[in-house]
Amino acid sequence: MLDDRVRAVLERLEREDAEEREQGLPATDRSRQIARTTGQFLFALVAPQTDCEVLEIGGSRGYSTIWLAAGVRHLGGRVLSLESDPRKIEAWRRNVADAGLEEWADLVEGDAHEMLPAIDDVFDVVFIDAEKGDYERLFAAARTKVEPGALFAADNVLSHADPLARYSAARQADPTLESVTIPLDRGIELSVVLR
Repeated sequence: MLDDRVRAVLERLEREDAEEREQGLPATDRSRQIARTTGQFLFALVAPQTDCEVLEIGGSRGYSTIWLAAGVRHLGGRVLSLESDPRKIEAWRRNVADAGLEEWADLVEGDAHEMLPAIDDVFDVVFIDAEKGDYERLFAAARTKVEPGALFAADNVLSHADPLARYSAARQADPTLESVTIPLDRGIELSVVLR
């Protein structure tokens, strides 16, 4: 679970993120990682599930991946993370290895829109934390990779209400889902697949 190696990497990444924000670096140069409490929430979603298969769309430098992989390590499972930025890919690999979680996390390099159709797996949890204008297309592509009972968690739905208010409204209007906006950190749209 959250052993000393995992905690040390998470704490280092939190410091790096805070420093980048203090320096006023543009978003494209920052890690753009989730808040710590969102990481804890994701951990809590996956840790109780046996053989939990997670699809993460937008792995960045691996902060959220580490929370997810630490969770699935408990009862079995794995995280498949998608990331396209070469600088972040290198950091993702280093951070996941430093946390000792390579056995529970794999990285697919490339554009998610191109990679998703080729993935044959079925996932229990899908975490979307990518470019905000892409959420609808990414949800539609990932929706074909899940079965009833699966969960979708989409980050930033409150902090980026334009355009993500439309994403939340579409999920809440979909009769094949039960969806709720959770006002945690930047806002999470949590949707369970009913059919």
